[in-house]
Amino acid sequence: MKIILKQDVKTIGKKDEIHEVSDGYARNFLFPRNLAAPADAAALNQARTKSEAKAHHEAEARGAAEELAAKIKGQVVTAKVKGGASGKLYGKVTGKEVAELLTALTGTEIDKKKVELPSAIKEFGSYDASVRLYAGIVAPFKLKVEEL
Repeated sequence: MKIILKQDVKTIGKKDEIHEVSDGYARNFLFPRNLAAPADAAALNQARTKSEAKAHHEAEARGAAEELAAKIKGQVVTAKVKGGASGKLYGKVTGKEVAELLTALTGTEIDKKKVELPSAIKEFGSYDASVRLYAGIVAPFKLKVEEL
């Protein structure tokens, strides 16, 4: 019997996938627990429409991420912070501060968790950094730390 999963089922598959299972398994386990629905013509059409919409939204998100990566790639982001005469900073430059600078530069909100910095930045200088925008899309940029 063909079924469409309403939820993730560990032994079968993920939500909205179409699978072939035995009649007894479907009638006695999946349907009573509301984990699946029979795959009739209307349900198959609805599942196909959902998958097409999901693919379209993913393509849009990927395109937006590539466009943003093109804006960021090769840019020099300057962070002005307080520091001592020896070249050491009072504190360190964090991903949150860099994300705020990138947001101001691009006009698009960037999550601090997606900013990848080299080890803790505690001295003035220039550093290579990157930001993960989408699966497989990474935008490298230069981070310049200057005295305030």
